[in-house]
Amino acid sequence: GWGPVNAIWLILSVFLAGINGIEAAAAKPARILAIGTSLTQGYNLPPGTEFTTILQARLKAKGYDVLVINAGVSGDTSAGGLARLDWTLAQPFDGAIVELGSNDALRGLEVAQTRSNLDAILAALNKRGIAVLLTGMKSPRNLGPEYVAAFDALYPELAKKHGVLFYPFFLEGVAANLKLNQADGIHPNEQGTLVIVRGILPYAQKLIEQIKAKPRAGATH
Repeated sequence: GWGPVNAIWLILSVFLAGINGIEAAAAKPARILAIGTSLTQGYNLPPGTEFTTILQARLKAKGYDVLVINAGVSGDTSAGGLARLDWTLAQPFDGAIVELGSNDALRGLEVAQTRSNLDAILAALNKRGIAVLLTGMKSPRNLGPEYVAAFDALYPELAKKHGVLFYPFFLEGVAANLKLNQADGIHPNEQGTLVIVRGILPYAQKLIEQIKAKPRAGATH
């Protein structure tokens, strides 16, 4: 949660931005919201080994001034992500990584509903001028060929519709690999998380380049 210390920092940063004006605003780190499921949250992983922390460290190592904020919620569906979006966006963000839908498929929810929820999320982020990286998901294969085909296709279609960056499969190289998953066979372990970050890193860099190319929120008064 956001405690008193964060509130003080917020007041201080607003104060400093006021003093330094545009320079302070331009020098702020790019803030990237990672909104997703347990895969983003870091289910059952030791603190500091979850996706967002590793991704932020890798980006900083490449010279990017960036904060990756973890808004992953275990068990969250696309409907849950949409329901909490406005509240989540109460803070300012420059970019967003959207990782939602895996729990929809695990529950066999209507593909049309998942599509509609993700469509609304992407539209809301676009409307606010937030650069987006959508990560694709694949349906469990036991749900039948029609469901699988419809579910898998909704991600590239929505990425194209909204003109956002697209990483085809969040669990690329990790899904179904016992060595890279926890005992449940679903959630990545520490090694698996490193593989995920390695795969998504070039896309995250593109996201930051998009952010840099945009006029920054707060830089104009």
